[in-house]
This record gives sequence, C-alpha cells and structure tokens, in this order.
Amino acid sequence: MKTTRAFFRERKRELGLCAILLGTFAIVSYLYGIRMDAVEYALLLSAVWVLLLGIPDYLRFVRRHKELLEAEKGLESGIDGIPDACTLLEEDYQRIITRLYEARIEAESAGRIARQEMVDYYGMWVHQIKTPIAAMYVLLQALEECQLEDEGTPQHTLTDEAQMPEGDALRGTFGHPFRDEAHWPRGGMDCGAPFGYLKEMKMELFKIEQYVEMVLTYLRMEEMSSDLSFESCSLDSIIKQAVRKYSQMFILKKIQLVYTPIEMKVLTDEKWLVFVLEQILSNALKYTSTGKISVYTKGQNCLVIEDTGIGIWPEDLPRVFEKGFTGYNGRKDKKSTGIGLYLCKSVIDKLKHQIWIESEAGKGTKVYLSLQRNMMRHE
Repeated sequence: MKTTRAFFRERKRELGLCAILLGTFAIVSYLYGIRMDAVEYALLLSAVWVLLLGIPDYLRFVRRHKELLEAEKGLESGIDGIPDACTLLEEDYQRIITRLYEARIEAESAGRIARQEMVDYYGMWVHQIKTPIAAMYVLLQALEECQLEDEGTPQHTLTDEAQMPEGDALRGTFGHPFRDEAHWPRGGMDCGAPFGYLKEMKMELFKIEQYVEMVLTYLRMEEMSSDLSFESCSLDSIIKQAVRKYSQMFILKKIQLVYTPIEMKVLTDEKWLVFVLEQILSNALKYTSTGKISVYTKGQNCLVIEDTGIGIWPEDLPRVFEKGFTGYNGRKDKKSTGIGLYLCKSVIDKLKHQIWIESEAGKGTKVYLSLQRNMMRHE
C-alpha cells in the first residue's frame, strides 16, 4: 500500500495531464455536437491505454524499489549493489553518491591510520614508562632497607657529607638535594626525615602504575573481542589475584579486608574479570579512609564488593557508568577521571555479565557483579 501511494505521488503530474487532455477532448466534442456515446467510447479506449501503459510502469517502479532496498542492506560492503541508472537524473545522483562514498572511505582510512598511530605511540609510551616506575620501586626498596639498617642507631645529620654512611641509599638516590645546604633546615638535616614519606611515595607510585595500565586497557578496548578466552575459572583465584595486587594499599591505608574463600566456578575470561575487580577495589580504597572492604557472594553467582567509604549521591547513581562522569565526589576530589567504572561496564557487557551499584552517601557502596552466564556448548 505504501509503495502504491508513492507511485501515484510520483506520477501525479502525468496522471493530471491525462485527465486534462481527456477532459478537453470531452468538452470540445460536446461543443461541436458530437454524439456522446462516441465520446464515451473514445474516453473508455483512452483509459484502457492509460492502464495498459501504467501497469508495466507500476511493476517497474515496485521492482526498482525492491532493488534499492536490497542495495541499502549491502552498503556496508560497498555500493556495487546499486542498480544501474535508468535516467539522466539517476546518473547524476549515483555520481554524487559514488563521490560521497569514496570520500567516506578515505576519511575512515585516515582515521584508522591516525588511531593506529596513536595506539602504537601510547603502547610504546606505556612500556617505556614502566622502566622508570620499576626503577623507582627499586630505589624506594633501597631506601626502606636503609631505614631498617638505621633503626636502633642514633639519628645523625647531614651538615657534613662525611657523616653520611658510605654507600648509603640516600646518598646515591637523593644525595644531590641534600648536599645543597640552602635546602637544609638550621642545625642540619635529620636523616630520618625522608623516611616519613616512604608510605606516601609508595602509594602514589602505585597509583601511577595503575593509571598507566588503565591507559593501555582503554586503548585495547576496541580489539577486546578478539582477545577474549572463556573458560571455567575459580572465582576464589580471581579474587585473590586482585586482592594481592592491592595488598600494599590495604596495609598503607590500614583498611581491613573481610573475605572468606569462595568455592565457586564461573564461565568467564579470567584476565578481564581480574581487571574489573581491580578497578572496583581501587575505587573502594580510594574513597574509603577508615573501616573495611568486604568481598562476598550473594545468591547464585553474584559477587558483592562492599566498602564503608563516602558513598555515592543518589542523583549520581544512574550515571556512574557513563564515560567521563565523575559526579559530586569526583568534582570534590578533582582527581577522578570518570573512566574506571566506564571500563568496568564495557568489559562486563562484553563478558555477558551484569554490574550494578547500590550506595548511600556517607555510609558506603555495594558493587554487584552477576557472573551468571549460559554454559557454552562445544560441538
């Protein structure tokens, strides 16, 4: 019915012209006194000719319409499926479409090349930045060992460089700022002073490492589907991997972890699910200053990560998984990127799991991971 109406709308000028010609013929015949039965017979023959010419035209219109619909479905693979032009105007339209298609292909190709160059650059940057991060970990470890060696001995000052023990890690690592007497407080520098910042330095360095890994994960998101490998995994092992990575953060922030081993198997991709748990634990630690973080199961294949942090405001909850959304806490903290939960949601969707959050401002947050998934059949 829709096609028929479209046909008559497209042919309304021709049909109108036929009606005018037939009407003119009938009026002139009447004025000249021609017998009306002869006029009616002539009009009937004219209508028959209109039908005989119109029906094939209508069938061609319907066939053309179907061919264009089929060509539309195959546009993803190219414009070769578009039927040949029958009129000059159709040739003009097809020429315009071809040019637009070629411009689109060029733009997409340029975009892919630019993105690949960006991915390659940041991939190289991530691997390069890991070297100084590892070196800083080694230096902090050396400084920590120096602290252990100095425990139980009288504190000494750096007013005289000779007072520093030979081979001291401070001397090799932080020696030059301490040698500059302009930076020393009156009466000399207490050698124990830098040790007070060890915890904060280790915590900030760990954050840097996490942000670097987040960059790499963000870049790999588009190609994630080809990297998925589903298998039956131990949920307890996956949780322990994530907790082990943040063990130092739990210790440094003095946050209690409440966790009982879970005997459960889930069908998932272990690497990507570990990434999701790490991001959730990272947020929990970030917004929990005192109290505890609990990891437990609820119902069938539902994992819960609960913290006693600052919580999330009710108006922010519906948007926490949006890309770049930081909410009230993020605006207050001014350090949130709004990427962590977005990545979690993206990964969970591709794993065919579910994630949702319940929270109350000032009391804490619960993150639910439904790991239920239909078992895959191997043929």
